[in-house]
Amino acid sequence: MGADGTANIRIFNDDFTISGLFLTFVGLIETIMKKAYVFPGQGAQFPGMAKELYERDTRAREMFNRAEEVLGFDITRMMFEGTDEDLKATKVTQPAIFLHSTILAACTDDFRPDMVAGHSLGEFSALAAAGAMSFDDALRLVAIRASEMQKCCEAVPGGMAAIIGLPDAAVEEACAAVDGIVIAANYNCDGQVVISGEKEAVAEACARLKEAGAKRALPLSVGGAFHSPLMEPARLELGKAIEATPFIEPVCPVYQNVTAAASTDPATIKANLLAQLTSPVRWTQSVKAMIEALWAPR
Repeated sequence: MGADGTANIRIFNDDFTISGLFLTFVGLIETIMKKAYVFPGQGAQFPGMAKELYERDTRAREMFNRAEEVLGFDITRMMFEGTDEDLKATKVTQPAIFLHSTILAACTDDFRPDMVAGHSLGEFSALAAAGAMSFDDALRLVAIRASEMQKCCEAVPGGMAAIIGLPDAAVEEACAAVDGIVIAANYNCDGQVVISGEKEAVAEACARLKEAGAKRALPLSVGGAFHSPLMEPARLELGKAIEATPFIEPVCPVYQNVTAAASTDPATIKANLLAQLTSPVRWTQSVKAMIEALWAPR
């Protein structure tokens, strides 16, 4: 901890980049160190991800081999040799990010979290790393999630946009005033909210938000309206798989996207994960709750 009482931030990397990996926020309370690990979501992929980890650690190679058996395709080659464009395919992107995060956690000898969280897809990584479900089961769910989300993107045109410089409430009010489906979908930090929904509704909401004083209302290059009601068909299909998957109590509290609250109860974790695809990612709230918990006495 710094002399001014601020908490240190340690970044675990793969010897060459921090892109696509999880961050570790470390707070020191008296003589006790607490660790919170957060796991990234879609968009954190990059060519060559986890290659050096694979080359230096037997555990990583074993997990990659197992992943290929579960997925039924050569995800290792795609991650190591694929281009940016190759890695944008949802079928590849989501398993790749999940694998990078969970394998890195498994190969980190001092990985003993006091709490974990993951942004969107990253919640699956966080749950697997914390032992709430097995590596194989989590990877299967991620593969199903990617496939079903892609189907939704193809079935109903949707979009997302980043809104910068307005309070959350102003973004929510503007979306509610639009005649169409558009909601605040990702609360990423104070002053940055991503909206999601039907393309025309997103465009109208952006216009309203610019008039309301937003510094930017930037359409995102994504395939669909993630974390909005347009993902309902994907939620139903993924829900069947989640219901059939065994969950156990994780080794530490998991701060989930839907509630931004800590949970260790398998039934609660499963219910929140079922709701995640069509509910907002409350990341700002989750991080604030984790920071508060970091400084609370054990």
